[in-house]
Parts: sequence; structure tokens; C-alpha cells
Amino acid sequence: MGGRVLRAGFLLALLFAASWYAWTAFTELNYLSSAGRLGPGFFPRFIGASLVALLAYSVFVDLRHALPDSAISPYWRTAAVLALLCAVFVGLLDLIGGLLSMVAFMAGSLWFLNRGRTLQSALVAILLPLAMYVVFSVWLKATLPRGLLPLPF
Repeated sequence: MGGRVLRAGFLLALLFAASWYAWTAFTELNYLSSAGRLGPGFFPRFIGASLVALLAYSVFVDLRHALPDSAISPYWRTAAVLALLCAVFVGLLDLIGGLLSMVAFMAGSLWFLNRGRTLQSALVAILLPLAMYVVFSVWLKATLPRGLLPLPF
């Protein structure tokens, strides 16, 4: 198959998955909790709607531009590695918990994408997941996967 067909098929598959995710978020999750605060559906609705809008725009732009049919992105290997890292991240969530999984994912991603900047990558791989942990666990009181050996905090 040509590159244009592969790109269109990939974007349409992602659009379908994002639409299913958004539909689930809007139909099965409450926007507000019984106490009147933001509920479990707030972030999934925002993320789902954003994904659908951005992917629909990507499909529109891809179909509008007349690229050669055989033009497959030279970055397909990078996309494959990142997809693999995402799958490993999801697999590690229940094993080692949310915080350590986020640190491992960020470290692996940054090691692959940001070679040569070891200190910067290490700081981002540790500080960003810690900030997300504080926002979700402490501020929003959302539960993250604890893992087989839960962290003491």
C-alpha cells in the first residue's frame, strides 16, 4: 500500500479510537461528583474532545495536502518505539505503580528522543511525574495504581 493510504488509515483508526474514548467519557462518567466538585469525567471529557478535534484536523490536513503516494514518514521507527514504550508503561502500571511507571516511561522516552542531554532528561523524567503525582494524588485526591509493592507515600 502507498504512504497516503497508510497515513489516512492510521489517522482514521486513531480518530475512531478517540471517538470511542470520548463517547465513553461523556456517557459513562459523571462531570461532577455528588459533593458538587469536579468528578471522574472532567479530565476524560476534556482529553477525549481534544483528541477528536485534533485528529479530525489532522485527517483534514492530510487529505488536503497532495503528498506523493509513496511518502511514508521517515520517523516511523520513532513512532514504533514510542508505541512500544507506551505498551510497556501500561503493562508496568499494575506491577510497579503509577509513579514509578511514569518515571520509567519518561526516562525511556527521553533517553530515546533526547540523547546527549542526560542531566536534563533525568530531571524531567523525575520532576514531571512527581508533579503529576502531587497534582492527581494530593490536590485532586485521585487514586493512581499502587503496584505490587506500594510506595509509603
